Amino acid sequence: MKQLFFFCLFCWQLSHAQQLVLPGDHPDPSVVKIGDTYWASATSSNWMPIFPLLKSKNLTDWQMVGHVFDRPPEWADYYFWAPEVTYDKGKVYIYYSGHKKGGNLCLSVASADRPEGPYKDHGPLICQAVGSIDAFPMRDKAGKLYLIWKEDANSVNQPTPIWIQEMNEERTAMLGEKRELFRNTLPWEANLVEGVSMIQNGDYYYAFYAAAGCCGPGCTYATGVARAKDLLGPWEKYSGNPILTHNEQWRCPGHGTPVEKNGRHYFLYHGYSAQSTVFTGREGLLQEFRFTPDGWVEFIKAPGAVQRDIAPRTDRFRGGSLPKTWEWNVFQQPRYAVANGELHLQALPTASGLFAGQKTLSGDYTATALVRPGKTNAAAGVTVIGDEQNTLNLFYTGDSLVVSALRSGRDSVIASMPYKAGRKLHLRVAAQGGNRFQFLYSTNGRSYSPVNTTPIDGSYLPPWDRALRVGVVSRGREGSVAVFDRFVMDSQ
Repeated sequence: MKQLFFFCLFCWQLSHAQQLVLPGDHPDPSVVKIGDTYWASATSSNWMPIFPLLKSKNLTDWQMVGHVFDRPPEWADYYFWAPEVTYDKGKVYIYYSGHKKGGNLCLSVASADRPEGPYKDHGPLICQAVGSIDAFPMRDKAGKLYLIWKEDANSVNQPTPIWIQEMNEERTAMLGEKRELFRNTLPWEANLVEGVSMIQNGDYYYAFYAAAGCCGPGCTYATGVARAKDLLGPWEKYSGNPILTHNEQWRCPGHGTPVEKNGRHYFLYHGYSAQSTVFTGREGLLQEFRFTPDGWVEFIKAPGAVQRDIAPRTDRFRGGSLPKTWEWNVFQQPRYAVANGELHLQALPTASGLFAGQKTLSGDYTATALVRPGKTNAAAGVTVIGDEQNTLNLFYTGDSLVVSALRSGRDSVIASMPYKAGRKLHLRVAAQGGNRFQFLYSTNGRSYSPVNTTPIDGSYLPPWDRALRVGVVSRGREGSVAVFDRFVMDSQ
């Protein structure tokens, strides 16, 4: 299976051209150039493996290489947010936020000798009572290393200071006292500022930052910039903020990283598609910017043509492991085997079952799982996943087909029919607009019959900080297994 995402999006519009380069759920993207290659990562939240690693030669065509962590570090349990990929003195460092077991959100760093890893975690650096997130390292003009981050005080309805503090070269301890750079003080910033990333140009340091509501259908996110001649301040916010806001194609743009390519400057950040919104999630966008004669930043306006080209993805379960595009819940350890062109997914006796999924890349798609009934002794299904408490499923149970909805942990049957399968059974979900779902079945993979005749509203599925996944599920007693020999996702 090709691991290369090749997509084009050029925007015919009078507003800024925002190019889609990381389709699907890639919140808070970060990028750095190492040698002649760009490396990127993004928030994984409660999906595993943790923090995707992608590489590109041109900032637009990205290849999935792997992940930073296959399992949570010992100190953390969930909410893995905002990895910041950096390169310094021959080593790669990834700063990130995670929820400390028995505590709150903390900042940590992992390091590796190569960008593809393996990565060694160094444990939490900063753990404020209300939470600490969105780390970014920066050196001052004398070469002293600092860490910039956000105190997550909006979680308790308080202002959100952006802090800076010196850090040792080993990235294992903070030095001296922290100092505030700025906080949310302006009406457009609403209840927070966050996601700070910096670049130095001429006499100034520039801080790109996001403000207001990041996530969900009511998001109000936008991007601002501040500048200072000294890293420790004083910092001046641009009077023309926000410099990046929504347009007809993309909503709530923000939380990114500046990067240089061939002497030109670009910003990799996220935004919601105006069409598929929260259902495909915060997707990775790229836009060029420049420094103005008066010492500020502006994004470059450029027209283009609208096109989103998404190739079908087929997994035939070969090679001994799941392809890198598959994800699972951080609270469920995956239990599976891949052999002889089959996925054997062990069951869980819970309402959600054990599931594995892939990012959805548009609002309109079909996902089809080919089940081997003769080898299956669990309820085997195709599933649309919000999280472990919210799913939609079509199960084959051995003698029936059942469409079920798990909502806030409560399971209910929407439609069912008696059915005794033969040697193979194709189960399909068809999505429209990202949130309307119909489940179908076929014995030959060509003609499909519906199980539910009225589309199901799945608007309840996505958690506040994540998008949908679609995949396969195995539900039943311990030791039982669902067997699949193909999974196809076709986006329109």
